[in-house]
Amino acid sequence: MRNKKRLHRKNRIRAKIFGTSKCPRVSVFKSLKGMYVQVIDDDKGKTIISSTVRKATISGAKEVGKDISEKCAKSGIKKVVFDRSGYKYHGKVKALADEIRKGGIKF
Repeated sequence: MRNKKRLHRKNRIRAKIFGTSKCPRVSVFKSLKGMYVQVIDDDKGKTIISSTVRKATISGAKEVGKDISEKCAKSGIKKVVFDRSGYKYHGKVKALADEIRKGGIKF
């Protein structure tokens, strides 16, 4: 039931969010064992950058956020659209977003 509600929120969010090559989409997926983040160009339908951490903790989320922001800086990406995939914006998702912002990437 919980995942069904999250997927409904995800579809509602994705109807409004679209990533381009100039401003790609940062997509988040979290499981009980890890967190997975992708930077996606929806025009081409390709993943530009991805990062994974096998710690389902806030420190793990900060670690993957730092890694994504460094990879974005190397690729010349300065602005992104944040897709939280239906997850509530607190805890791990908020820590990830804050760490990406600290790396100089704008939402």
